[in-house]
Amino acid sequence: MNTILKVSGLTKKYGTKTVLKDVSFSVERGRIYGFIGENGAGKTTAIRTITGLSEADRGGIELFGAGDKTGILNGRRKMGCLVESPILSMNDTAADNLKMQQLLYGKDDEVKIRKLLERVGLGDVKNKKVKDFSLGMRQRLGIAIALINDPELLILDEPVNGLDPMGMVAVREVLRSLCFEDGITIVVSSHILSELYQLVTDYIIISHGEIIEVISKEELDKKCSSYIVIETEQTSKAIKVLEGCGLRDVETDGFQIRIHDDVEQKEVARIMFDAGIFLTQITRYEKSLEDHYIELLGRR
Repeated sequence: MNTILKVSGLTKKYGTKTVLKDVSFSVERGRIYGFIGENGAGKTTAIRTITGLSEADRGGIELFGAGDKTGILNGRRKMGCLVESPILSMNDTAADNLKMQQLLYGKDDEVKIRKLLERVGLGDVKNKKVKDFSLGMRQRLGIAIALINDPELLILDEPVNGLDPMGMVAVREVLRSLCFEDGITIVVSSHILSELYQLVTDYIIISHGEIIEVISKEELDKKCSSYIVIETEQTSKAIKVLEGCGLRDVETDGFQIRIHDDVEQKEVARIMFDAGIFLTQITRYEKSLEDHYIELLGRR
């Protein structure tokens, strides 16, 4: 895999409060990363540090294989970002806003502006002023602005925050298209886990300033597959019986037994009945991303 962003040991304090604690993770080219954490977990601080809007007290980053000051500066020129809310000129049109951003890069390309507006679903707004845009339209314009310099890496902080369901769907489809059709690697932070689950290929989970897990969607799906929970006062005997029947993916916390093997509830009930084991509970659960996240926080 091709690592285009590597974060190593980032630590950041505001006064006596440590908001980032030895944060480390890597981002591979061509994937969409969901940066997950509760409000105040450190997502925005980490993003501000990566994008150069803030300085870490300790640790560093590498962009496109470079970790020196000049290399990072050049790497940031290949990065687009939307941190918190987009800064827009409300009395101008979407095209005017993009033109102003282009001028910062010394360019003037109206064809590209039209293509960008089409790409984010704003091709028909014409002379409508940004102050008359919906929140979703402003967010999509913010994404267009982040794309104005043809970035290879796009970093977005809460791009769907405050959007209605249709606005979320629109932004999601834009991001999927940018990654899988244009090859732009994306890091998107959010606390709306159900929305991220439909978008990302990987998860970076942070809580109280610390990375608690980095996991691919494929790995998470395996962990979040359905499982059967049984409760009995004969836990040790029940585990031996289940393993004796060929069930291998069995775990217990001492009170409940979780069976992750592909087996039906009624088959488990029959096995326990034949062994003379009385069950006080037998239930099938579907573990979601939210369940996994809450479980991680609980373990922490």
